[in-house]
Amino acid sequence: MTPGRLAAVLGAPPVPRGTWEHEALYVSTAALRHGERTGERAGDQAGERAGELALRLRALPGIEEVRVRPGGFLEIVVAVPGELVEEAGAAPPGTSRSGAAPSRVGWSGAGRGDRSAPGPAGPSPWPAGRSGPGPAGGPAGPSPAGPPWSPGTWDNPGFVVGYAHARAVAVRRWAAELGVAGGFRPELLTDRRDRAVLRSLAEAPGRRASRDPGWAAYAERLALAYHDAFERAPALPRGDEEASALHVARVRLAGAVRETLAEAMGAVGVVPPDRL
Repeated sequence: MTPGRLAAVLGAPPVPRGTWEHEALYVSTAALRHGERTGERAGDQAGERAGELALRLRALPGIEEVRVRPGGFLEIVVAVPGELVEEAGAAPPGTSRSGAAPSRVGWSGAGRGDRSAPGPAGPSPWPAGRSGPGPAGGPAGPSPAGPPWSPGTWDNPGFVVGYAHARAVAVRRWAAELGVAGGFRPELLTDRRDRAVLRSLAEAPGRRASRDPGWAAYAERLALAYHDAFERAPALPRGDEEASALHVARVRLAGAVRETLAEAMGAVGVVPPDRL
């Protein structure tokens, strides 16, 4: 079950909730968008509509559980969250999935500790000439303006996102060289790190439909989740290890990350790097 298939029933992509470590949970307010919006029966109508939608959803393959919450909110648990990888992909260059021109939003640039809203608009989502340590351990001073991934430090969101894209591109290249190939088995993506990446990818459909998608902050979160998976849940065999179906699944996951990061970076006017 994928966000797109759920949206076909709900009328809009549902929103992922929680960590997905134990269950792949989406939340939907679809029932609230139908019928009366005010009046004494508004809550009753939302509850009735939610019940109808829940029946339709439970009949779909890949749905593990549907819970109707007070007020008409729906909680949807999918059985195989890795299936969303098949739906992930980039919009045409220079546009978002909705067809809108890329927005030039600024990155907050506070690094790992700050996932706040983007900062002031500018020619790049990352501030040019970020500050760095001064010579011989002296006071910090401005670094020369360069690409968003410079300096190459983990407190620079531009590096975090650009390096994640470059890593995902490298996985495809190395997988071809190592002969990692075969059918995609999404049910194998059960490691908590894989699930964290899937949880981030699940946000993309809703962001495409949003008037304020917040691509910059989203790209950093997805990139951080992918770095963790890249290092601790490898997509490629190591040493004498034979390539397995799990490796194939993780290579496909890397492809979804690559395409989604490219879309997010393109939406804010940055060309994603293939190598760093």
